[in-house]
Amino acid sequence: MQQTNKKIIPFIPDGDFYYVRGVEAFQKRKFDNATKWLKKAIEANPNEPLYRCQLSVVYTELGLYYKANQELTIVLQSTEEYVDCYYLLANNYAHLGLLTEAKKYALAYLNKENDGDFTEEAEELLQLIEFEEEEEDDWELEDEDELLIYQETAFHFMENLDWNKALAVLNEMLILFPDHKVIRHEYAQALFFEGQHEEAIAMELTHLESEPSGLYSHTNLALFYYELGKKTEYNHYISKIRNVYPIHEQQKLIIATTLARTAQYAEANKRFRMIKQKTVSPLSYFRWYSLTLYEMGNISKAQSIWEIGCKKYPQLENEGQPWRN
Repeated sequence: MQQTNKKIIPFIPDGDFYYVRGVEAFQKRKFDNATKWLKKAIEANPNEPLYRCQLSVVYTELGLYYKANQELTIVLQSTEEYVDCYYLLANNYAHLGLLTEAKKYALAYLNKENDGDFTEEAEELLQLIEFEEEEEDDWELEDEDELLIYQETAFHFMENLDWNKALAVLNEMLILFPDHKVIRHEYAQALFFEGQHEEAIAMELTHLESEPSGLYSHTNLALFYYELGKKTEYNHYISKIRNVYPIHEQQKLIIATTLARTAQYAEANKRFRMIKQKTVSPLSYFRWYSLTLYEMGNISKAQSIWEIGCKKYPQLENEGQPWRN
């Protein structure tokens, strides 16, 4: 039997091989595997920007925004070709709450790319940052300590649904702090639940004329019209809220509770899951999140959230489980 000498060519994986494996793992949401393969791709070819860009996207999905930005910064230091990096940086900085940096990179992206893949997202991010900056400006008051005491008092009454007492405090706050916008919206809500429906709605409609994108006006009006059974008006305002994804945890909570209070439980559940409980967990969080979970059929978790809330806020026990009321 004649033997033929065959030369076996060994398979040596290159950067593209690892990159493809990394992308496949990412698409399957196996982020640990994706990270491993993409790091191997970078080791095989450190000068390929695409590998680092994809790794940054994986880090963003994992919430490792600083690590993501480190990779993106390395890319921009080596080449200006990957303009999308500017938007990705802006997005990550926004998640970190560094709005000045987010604004800088969003503007840089739009300056370099008039009609890119992320043009719409960059413009929406800038609008959101502008809104956030306006909200922060409202808090810059000389009498900050006094304001804080009033706010905590009013907030306590509103959280406990004691609208009459809340209204008395908020009325005084309107006189002492007339330029503080949030007080007006809280006053309108207390006014509505004390039975003065027309006046409360008129107040929020007036606010919308001067500030058409006002989040608090839209959430209040959606809630007011839902309570009054006016479906057309309610649908108009709730549709505006559905498209808003705030950066600040308190604003995330306002949207989540508004959706829950108007029986939009599936959407409310998504929004509650976006909230960092350790950062924002007032009484209303436990009241409305537990109800949302119950209505979604997650009974055991609903009871667990309710029990945690009762330990933190004993007055909740007096209310009784919200799904029984």
